[in-house]
Amino acid sequence: MSEGQDLNSVLQGMSAQIQSLQRAQAATKREFEETKSKLATAETVMEMQKSLTTLQKDNSHLKEGMEQKQREFDKKLILAKQRIEKQMVQIYEEDFKKERNDRETLNDKKEQLESEIHMLKSQLDFRDERLMYSVDAPEDRWVSCPGWRMRTIPVPVSIVLFFIVFAWAQKLPTRDEELFQMQIRDKSVYHHSSVIPDGAEISGYVFRDTPKRYYFVVEEDNTPLSVTVTPCDAPLEWKLSLQELPEESSGDGSGQPEPLDQQKQQIMDEEGTELFSYKGNDVESYVATSSPSGLYQLELLSNEKDTNFKVYATTTPESDQPYPEMPYDPRVDVTSLGRTTITLAWKPSPTGSLMKQPIQYCVVINKEHNFKSLCAVEAKLSADDAFMIAPKPGLDFSPFDFSHFGFPSENDSGKERPLSKSATAKITRSYAAKQKVDIQKVCIGNKSIFTVSDLKPDTQYYFDIFAVNTVTNMSTAYVGTFAKTKEEAKQKTVELKDGKVTDVFIKRKGSKFLRFAPVSSHQKVMFYVHSCLDAIQIQVRRDGKLLLSQNVEGVRHFQLRGKPKAKYLIRLRGSRKGASMLKILATTRPNKQPFPSLPEDTRIKAFDKLRTCTSATVAWLGTQERNKFCIYKKEVDDNYNEEQRRREQNQCMGPDTRKKSEKVLCKYFHSQNLQKAVTTETIKGLEPGRSYLLDVYVVGHGGHSVKYQSKLVKTRKFC
Repeated sequence: MSEGQDLNSVLQGMSAQIQSLQRAQAATKREFEETKSKLATAETVMEMQKSLTTLQKDNSHLKEGMEQKQREFDKKLILAKQRIEKQMVQIYEEDFKKERNDRETLNDKKEQLESEIHMLKSQLDFRDERLMYSVDAPEDRWVSCPGWRMRTIPVPVSIVLFFIVFAWAQKLPTRDEELFQMQIRDKSVYHHSSVIPDGAEISGYVFRDTPKRYYFVVEEDNTPLSVTVTPCDAPLEWKLSLQELPEESSGDGSGQPEPLDQQKQQIMDEEGTELFSYKGNDVESYVATSSPSGLYQLELLSNEKDTNFKVYATTTPESDQPYPEMPYDPRVDVTSLGRTTITLAWKPSPTGSLMKQPIQYCVVINKEHNFKSLCAVEAKLSADDAFMIAPKPGLDFSPFDFSHFGFPSENDSGKERPLSKSATAKITRSYAAKQKVDIQKVCIGNKSIFTVSDLKPDTQYYFDIFAVNTVTNMSTAYVGTFAKTKEEAKQKTVELKDGKVTDVFIKRKGSKFLRFAPVSSHQKVMFYVHSCLDAIQIQVRRDGKLLLSQNVEGVRHFQLRGKPKAKYLIRLRGSRKGASMLKILATTRPNKQPFPSLPEDTRIKAFDKLRTCTSATVAWLGTQERNKFCIYKKEVDDNYNEEQRRREQNQCMGPDTRKKSEKVLCKYFHSQNLQKAVTTETIKGLEPGRSYLLDVYVVGHGGHSVKYQSKLVKTRKFC
């Protein structure tokens, strides 16, 4: 029995030990599971810390990259401005050199022509003497030659007639049309000639205070004649005179020709008969139904500046009619007047409506004055030489010391030559005049009504209509008109109350006016602005004085110095992209901001490695101010794009506009260290392979919220 009892006690002891070992094993297993769980949690935390560190590094790298890009952009901008200024200087210098070379070439040609004229004149004198002295001339003063006879003419007149024949000019009044058209097409005949062709408009250029003369001959009496002069850029003085062809060259009736020097003196003493004269910038004509034969001289003079002009002469004015005819009422009527549009109407030209000739109408709009010819309009549009003021002959003129542009002149020999005040003022005025050319020309075909759009409100404009013959390219001006656009509709000014948030809606490209009048004296005033969509422009004036002009995007606040009994006028200008919405608060007692503070980066970061089939982990930045953050989710289609997300990116739409089922959670968060002001959140309960739009709202102390940039995430389809 004793042995059996001993065995039982041994077995019981062993059983107790086994149970103790089993309990120890179970405890060890629990400790192992707890340790394993803690390790898994630590790995997750480490992974999140790594991700946050990466996010912070990315943000710092992004900021450094943006600063580097900004520095590079500023540097490139400065270099570009320098290149542009250098190019401008080169252009100005080249233009001046070209103009100076052109003048020198013109003077050389003039000297060459004078030399050729002198040589030809000598040859003619010699030939006339031989013809007149080698043959006994009868009393009727005809000189006989083989097959033809010639009447003696004073030498200067014969010179002019010789050049007319030499230049292939038509004899007036008769005209061989086929030969005439061939001559007109030959630029070398009339381009630099002093001969006016019959039935064609020529263009000319006259220097200031330097008369220019043109000639033509009418060989038969009782010939109709019409001469039209069109000033282009400046008023002209012009006169038409007649130098009759003398019947005899000797005044004593001896039958012997006068010496050549006496003939020259006689023609120089005889100035001819003045038929017509005019001074001004109108298109003016001389018309005679019956004109005598003789040498006609047209002299033009400009007293203001070098200018262009056009001349047209014909001996068949009834049949030519190159200029479009005006209707019985040549006025331009204003039929409709708006803030930005004006509608014009005029009666059509009979040349197009009755004679069926190709006529088009050109409309000219400007803010300065009416124009009397299309030539004047074209001169204004192409006034590229207004900046280059030509020096007067004989003056030592160094037109540009390019040092005032910041660059040395090529002709600078090391000495600095200061630019005089008068020269600087003249250059500045001329350059400003060139830059301020504000004129529009549009040709509209054969329509006789036109609406001018894109005008400025409350602005006076001048309108001119020109009928243009598209075959001859010659034009006639209607009687111009002027009109003033209507004023902008006065907007109602919204009154701002101290410390109260006001919602403002602005149409595309529109503006709104607000007024803030503090009831008590104040040392400073604060304006808090929250732009919900695109950037807007804010201007603040205190008693008419501009204090602030800024573009605002997101949440901004401005502090201005106060003034007793001051009134503030705020102008808000919307975006060009679309309508704008914003919230604004003005106060003289700034305590806490009505809108929550935001970090510089309001993006939401999604961690791709932590994305699963049913969850997504995101992070966003915070600030040093303790705020409430609420996160919402919404399932969207797979074809959801950036344009749809932009339409929903209204930062003023708060959490109260969302469905309760879309809310994930709300929490408070802040950090005094901005480097650690990052929070993360895992959104669970998502469906595999689905797209979700995540939104984070930060709610301020006053209850106003601001939405971060939305984030589109997609769960994994297979896990």
